[in-house]
Amino acid sequence: MRRVAITGAGTINALGHDVASTLEAMREGRCGIGPLDFRDVERLSIRIGGQIRGWEAEAQFNRQEIALYDRFTQFTMLAARQAVAQSGLDFRGKLGLDCGVVLGTAGGGVNTWDENYRTVYEEGKNRVHPFVVPKLMNNAAASHVSMEWSLRGPSFTVATACASSNHAMGLAFQMVRSGAARAMITGGSEAMLCFGGIKAWEGLRVMSKDACRPFSANRNGMVQGEGAGVFVFEDWDHAVARGADILAEVAGFSMTSDASDIVMPSQAGAERAISGALRDARLQPGDIGYVNAHGTGTAANDKTECAAVAHAFGHHADRLMISSTKAMHGHLIGGTGAVELLACIMALREGVIAPTIGYEEPDPECALDVVPNVAREAKVGAALSNAFAFGGLNAVIALKRA
Repeated sequence: MRRVAITGAGTINALGHDVASTLEAMREGRCGIGPLDFRDVERLSIRIGGQIRGWEAEAQFNRQEIALYDRFTQFTMLAARQAVAQSGLDFRGKLGLDCGVVLGTAGGGVNTWDENYRTVYEEGKNRVHPFVVPKLMNNAAASHVSMEWSLRGPSFTVATACASSNHAMGLAFQMVRSGAARAMITGGSEAMLCFGGIKAWEGLRVMSKDACRPFSANRNGMVQGEGAGVFVFEDWDHAVARGADILAEVAGFSMTSDASDIVMPSQAGAERAISGALRDARLQPGDIGYVNAHGTGTAANDKTECAAVAHAFGHHADRLMISSTKAMHGHLIGGTGAVELLACIMALREGVIAPTIGYEEPDPECALDVVPNVAREAKVGAALSNAFAFGGLNAVIALKRA
């Protein structure tokens, strides 16, 4: 089995349009959640979210690209360009034959669906743009990434709700580790912040109208965000041989299914995923210094995750730092794990633990060190990133300091 290095990272989300600004916001405990601004928002009962401000697609893409790129693809392409540039890889020639793309998204082209439903149902038009299907399909972003960099290896999209990015990155890790690929572009994106996207989620009654407060006793629901996180996972020896700056090592991955309920999380399923990632990485519970929690801010998710972490880590759980960055950037659904992986890299590389902001009242059922409100300096050798999705689909990634 080969070792796997992360040699490039890119992002755009409510905290910033690149990795540097995102990590700065995480260090400062800054909140990117605010009033939503889009058509018909006044018809919604939920009017807050982690919306990206100052986004101008015309400044990034030409007219032909914009005709083909839904908002979630636009975010992906920007983040991928950042990640590839940082990696320094040139995929032209033979290398491109040995590399591919695995990306995660839950909704895909939700903005395109929303716009064209309006065109047909509200405005009464009988025709839509000929590129609607290639624009809205979930694999659009992965396909455009493969085309931009001539990546001719395995390329596809994973859709497992809130665990999509972690599943995608875990599969990319396994491909590089097994030798099936020399490098993979991986991560995820989401852009559900439009009238139809939020209206659908309102029906679940899991959304907060004022703030995301993970692990706090007065939490009252999740808050959605949008954006993308994209990484280059590369064969370790290949990265070392070319003198690449290695951000972190991907050490292990585990995925489990609760097989019990479509929306209610299972402690046993989450715990098995956590323990499986430790085994795959050949790490002991005491080796982990930080866990980036799924931490949605819903009553059921937070207490279930805390119970799973406490049981999986045993006595070490009392010395473990666990935080949810969703209170800052919102829940990016299929893209959330990719943005959250940046917090793990920051912990390993910079020794800074991103805080759980919005924490106001201790909850006896979440009695772990949730790094409340203020970032913390701490030396961390290994970290986990949790993702537990609707449908009972769990995916946990283990990273080590490079």
